[in-house]
Amino acid sequence: MDKVWLSRYPDDVPAEINSDEYSSLVDMFEQSVRKYADQTAFINMGQVMTFRKLEERSRAFAAYLQNELKLQKGDRVAVMMPNLLQYPIALFGILRAGCVVVNVNPLYTPRELEHQLNDSGAKAIVIVSNFAHTLEAVVKNTCVKHVILTSLGDQLSRPKGTLVNFVVKYIKKMVPSYHLPHATSMRIALRRGRRMQYVKPFITGDDMAFLQYTGGTTGVAKGAILTHHNMVSNVMQAKGAYGPVLTEGRELIVTALPLYHVFALTVNCLLLLEMGGQNLLITNPRDIPTFIKELQRYPFSAITGVNTLFNALVNHPDFESLDFSKLHLSVGGGMAVQRAVAEKWQKITGNYLLEGYGLTECSPLVAAYPYNLTYYNGSIGLPVPSTEVRMVDDEGNVVGIDQIGELQVRGPQVMKGYWQHPEATKEVLTEDGWLSTGDIVKFDDEGFLHIVDRKKDMILVSGFNVYPNEIEDVVALHDKVLEVAAIGQAHEVSGEVVKLCVVKRDDSLTRDELIAHCRQHLTGYKIPKIVEFMDELPKTNVGKILRRVLREQSDQKAQQSEK
Repeated sequence: MDKVWLSRYPDDVPAEINSDEYSSLVDMFEQSVRKYADQTAFINMGQVMTFRKLEERSRAFAAYLQNELKLQKGDRVAVMMPNLLQYPIALFGILRAGCVVVNVNPLYTPRELEHQLNDSGAKAIVIVSNFAHTLEAVVKNTCVKHVILTSLGDQLSRPKGTLVNFVVKYIKKMVPSYHLPHATSMRIALRRGRRMQYVKPFITGDDMAFLQYTGGTTGVAKGAILTHHNMVSNVMQAKGAYGPVLTEGRELIVTALPLYHVFALTVNCLLLLEMGGQNLLITNPRDIPTFIKELQRYPFSAITGVNTLFNALVNHPDFESLDFSKLHLSVGGGMAVQRAVAEKWQKITGNYLLEGYGLTECSPLVAAYPYNLTYYNGSIGLPVPSTEVRMVDDEGNVVGIDQIGELQVRGPQVMKGYWQHPEATKEVLTEDGWLSTGDIVKFDDEGFLHIVDRKKDMILVSGFNVYPNEIEDVVALHDKVLEVAAIGQAHEVSGEVVKLCVVKRDDSLTRDELIAHCRQHLTGYKIPKIVEFMDELPKTNVGKILRRVLREQSDQKAQQSEK
């Protein structure tokens, strides 16, 4: 990597990290729980779990997996739950047993769940009862032999936990009926595990820690093989980039992104564990009023999220009344951070919203916005320590930093490959370790990396490339726009035209008003030709806007209008 890029970082950000500081995630975990034993590790629904309690409960869970379920090193165990105290217990219990964590999105359909369980070969699953009906529909078609069930309130104090479980099941009716007669309660598993002997397996950096499945928004979801070395390296890379503004044993980070998502898994859960910090787990971040009430209780010092989450917060009237005096790290990732959102966040909180960039196949962090930069430049920052980047053209030839090309990454955080998909691995990973990201990028004059767009999302108008992020950034600056997505729609003359899908902030907003706004900022062929106002935009559970779904909906409407 050209050292001029590293020179843009503050002096206390290292050029290289020691990826061998810990032999495995288990080694890192054990050192942290000893060092910070009586400090708070996780908070959820008002319940506190210290590092000591996390160590005890995860050890009991590991012992249960080893003794009762007879799981062996390398066996895959699926985890299907939102942000609850049960998640880190299961996560570290599985890793300490020498098994592999297979994170599963709780909102998966039966078809998606069946594919992931079969593709991973998971022998066991830890699942919240709210989603047990989904598992019931497919479990007989999978390799799963053991089902461990938990309810939302199971790790809360007994009176509160009983109340939460009652309300969730009988008042809010959030637990559809299911029939899993051979399932075991996680409470029982932990109780039994406490009486069993835990035997620490021999784990190396090359051993698989996670099968982290790509979103599956295009084609079949594939499991990225992330080793202990990959994950430890990325934790240390994240620490290199953000550590100078974090104080060991003193931080409280808001974890609204689900921990089954690799961004929150690494940057929130694992990094803060290594540094002795607290994770405030938000189970349902889509309930913004309740989310903000939770934030009122805890003076938080760090927060991560996606653009849609930050946008929802800054547009809620109660958000401005929060105490931001301790906040010194705000990181956006998963999708492009829009200028309008970043500027409003800074105005309200007094803290700059730093964009980061990563992908599942890189554990995930690749680039980060320097913490000391006090202005928004639209970039995703600079490659994190010990990370090489380059750009290639459509033929795979390396191009100069003054051109646009597909980003390739090489570093200790890059996955081993896709689980049981050797051909797909060869398509993205070269023999000498370069990973093709599928993202089109450019460097600016100061050496900052800019995502132009995803290859698949690019709009081709009369032979000109139009990148949705640029259009969306311009439209989002309009005061009457709440959310926006730009997609391409087929056109018999120009090939494609730009279509806007917009959620209004102000009902008076019109198409002509938006087009006039775009004309002030965009060249002719980039001006949207079609505007569709919508009540909401389709998103993943993490909050990414699904342009693919919008394109499919748009194509269907176009076909119907032709009939």
